[in-house]
Amino acid sequence: MLRITGGQVFTGEAFEEKTLFVCDGRIVEDLADGADVEDIDARGCYVIPGLVDVHSHGAVGYDFCDGTHEAIDAICRYQASRGVTAYCPATMTYPEEKLAGIARCAAEHEDADDAAALVGINMEGPFISPNKVGAQNPAYVQCPDAGMFHRLQEAAGGLFKIVDIAPEEPGALDFVKEVHNEVRISIAHTTATYDQAHAAFEAGASHVTHLFNAMPPLAHREPGVIGAAADAKATPEIIADGVHIHPSAVRAAFKLFDDDHMIFVSDSMMATGLDDGEYSLGGQAVTVRGNRATLHDGTLAGSATDLMSCFKIAVRDMEIPLVSAVKAASVNPARAIGLGETRGNLNIGSVADMVVLDENLDLRTVVVRGRVL
Repeated sequence: MLRITGGQVFTGEAFEEKTLFVCDGRIVEDLADGADVEDIDARGCYVIPGLVDVHSHGAVGYDFCDGTHEAIDAICRYQASRGVTAYCPATMTYPEEKLAGIARCAAEHEDADDAAALVGINMEGPFISPNKVGAQNPAYVQCPDAGMFHRLQEAAGGLFKIVDIAPEEPGALDFVKEVHNEVRISIAHTTATYDQAHAAFEAGASHVTHLFNAMPPLAHREPGVIGAAADAKATPEIIADGVHIHPSAVRAAFKLFDDDHMIFVSDSMMATGLDDGEYSLGGQAVTVRGNRATLHDGTLAGSATDLMSCFKIAVRDMEIPLVSAVKAASVNPARAIGLGETRGNLNIGSVADMVVLDENLDLRTVVVRGRVL
């Protein structure tokens, strides 16, 4: 049992000083008299829900697409150490056979006590545009295929929470109409016009993968995916690592979409948590210098920054209000993948995932499912 006292606790729209109680991995109203209690003194600190990353590829030398339990365990332990308590990693563009193996491995995974919970999978490829592959492998790009998605979803035991599509590709709208009630559909790696994106949102899409990246820009006569997403009140991911997006564009996105829709993601790859050097992503060579990861032609290849670091950069360097940043890093991503009732908040009955941050937003304590790391 835990008792967290003296901290400024995130309440959903603000912070207030209050005491949190934890029993059997859940937040409870109070603890029984005489209970054996571990106290956490959070005076001078913020207490926020554990972060939820819905778009990340790896960390500490491992890629989720390695398709091994060793990789998932190592990545999820690293994520928890950085305050990410629920993890929905993204696949890359691969053939169905390779994706099926990754899905089966994820379905078999059992969460370790000191690791983030594997709560879903984000299928970033292969249903993307061959003209906006970014760091994806163009050899395996294909048109959206509902049958293939259903086979992979079965292999994953239902873990796929997000699937990405380029709405201008043949069969994309039929795909959206067929599966949007089963999985959250995100527009990604696309050359779509406003009208094409609008049609996809009308058909059931509701999410956007790494806003601004791998899509046409917002222009006053051609608003493209960004304009259509704003009109549809979609949930846009954004990589606030200080590399992918200019701070002004991040601030503009919060004004355009509001802080009840914005979602911070890390898009982190295997170099995250390690030194500069040569790595890989989706079978392609990646060079990492600082928090910049690029293919050898200079294309950005994910990030080398974890979600907690993105959260700090957004508040410290991009002037995103702390409450808005907590929503974007925890509340909104949890809600987007259907976990808003039990994760991404500090309500009575919710999973006891929480992070204690000092006044500089540095990590003091991480609690994962009621256990102090």
